[in-house]
Amino acid sequence: MRILTASDRALLVEAADLDEAMRLNLAWAGTPGVVELIPGARTVLVRFDPVLVNAASLAAVLSSTTVDAAHVPHVGEVTIPVRYDGEDLVDVAGLLGVSADEVVARHLAAEWQVAFSGFAPGFGYTVGSDPIFDVPRRSSPRTRVPAGSVALAGHFTGVYPRESPGGWQLIGRTDAVMWDIDRDPPALFSPGTLVRFERAEREVVAAAPAPERGAQRRDEGRPPGSTLEIVRPALQLLVQDLGRPGHAALGVSASGAADRTAMRDANRAVGNAADAAVLEIVGGAALRYRGVPTVAAIAGASGGMTLYAADGMERGIRPGAPFALDEGDELRLAHPDRGLRYALAVRGGILSPPALGSAASDTLAGLGPAPLGGGDVVAVGDPHTAPHPVDPEPLARELPAAGEAVELRIVLGPRDDWFTAEALDALTGQEWDVTPRSDRVGIRLHGETPLERAVDGELPSEGAVTGAIQVPPDGQPVLFLPDHPLTGGYPIIGAVIDRDLDIAGQLPPGARVRFRVLQTTMREGTPS
Repeated sequence: MRILTASDRALLVEAADLDEAMRLNLAWAGTPGVVELIPGARTVLVRFDPVLVNAASLAAVLSSTTVDAAHVPHVGEVTIPVRYDGEDLVDVAGLLGVSADEVVARHLAAEWQVAFSGFAPGFGYTVGSDPIFDVPRRSSPRTRVPAGSVALAGHFTGVYPRESPGGWQLIGRTDAVMWDIDRDPPALFSPGTLVRFERAEREVVAAAPAPERGAQRRDEGRPPGSTLEIVRPALQLLVQDLGRPGHAALGVSASGAADRTAMRDANRAVGNAADAAVLEIVGGAALRYRGVPTVAAIAGASGGMTLYAADGMERGIRPGAPFALDEGDELRLAHPDRGLRYALAVRGGILSPPALGSAASDTLAGLGPAPLGGGDVVAVGDPHTAPHPVDPEPLARELPAAGEAVELRIVLGPRDDWFTAEALDALTGQEWDVTPRSDRVGIRLHGETPLERAVDGELPSEGAVTGAIQVPPDGQPVLFLPDHPLTGGYPIIGAVIDRDLDIAGQLPPGARVRFRVLQTTMREGTPS
């Protein structure tokens, strides 16, 4: 096996094949210092806690692992009824050199097993026994693939749990519910599950969209206790906490606040626990408070912040400092002049039904509370439940503005060897513009010199971390933020170190990024 650097807190281990990757994933469960394992087509991404173990020591432990040749045991069996009428079925038949009827017959006859999860909650990469199924992805991904679509890519079959973009070849559709947060377990496909496809006996209907969770709509009545009402919505307004790590087997990424420092600073100011839920606000907004007297604070981005009291008084709000909040008071936030995301904390925390133990809104997965819009209300906790006293001293922190350059420290890997020497020079030798086509999934960057690959072809799907710098075919990198997919098929040239991720989460469109390599890569389990 080869052991490669994936970030300052993750290693990527290359296995001989998919079967070995699955067996290594099982063998490393419970390894001291390991936080999470994310298996891929021929790899296992190993996330670790640097307080408990360093990369070199962990690499030595991983490289000494031996596994037998036994197949991964199955953990259950499901049957998926499919109507084989996919838009790409005829094209797939042409690629494989057989008829469409034979594609369907062999898909039905093959034995399938879920190898790993990724891309979205409930999406399982399912490998079959028939070697004919080796299908390239579409050259141009679709912007919308309907929920329930049955698709092929490489050696895998997958079923899209929800509507999303995708580049797999569509051969059919099913009405099986692949992901249900109220089901135990939520994912119909989990690693090791045996899958049998059968012809649907009736017309497959379009899968209903998942219900929005967490936001209290105006016509549903007000939640009891204190609340915040969205008077004027922001460009994006979400409930966030530290996320839900540890659910990679379900295809669920950690998500959580894009700027953890801002979340902790706002919570510290009002006396909450550091991980209490806050509102993450992009752009200007107005919110009205209803309830008992309490305290709030706004950290992160800076801009015009004003409190309009119910008694007619108006006063400015200091960034990061606590301020009193009373019945009928209205907060008005202007578009930030520095940074991108405000973090609004209220003493007692923002209350929202948890999903897999977290109130974080995952915009890619559609997991957790829905984005908040005009007229929505969210519940606020009792201020007496806050565990700490209010801290009146704000922490000084200056964030970037549009037009300014920011240095982000990175480690190279795991796929820096897929790029030319000129590309590695361009990665660190030029400034990259933050484009408006950026969100919580990733920051789309643009540079004068695209990153040229030295290795052509598709990369089998493998795990990715927050902060990964993925390079699509156009050579313009994407910097992954908290809502990124767990796995991907484009090579990752490097990753931003954990300490700089919060600054990355505050980069506004128009800012510029310069990358600086902090350390060399690790290969074969030893530092290079």
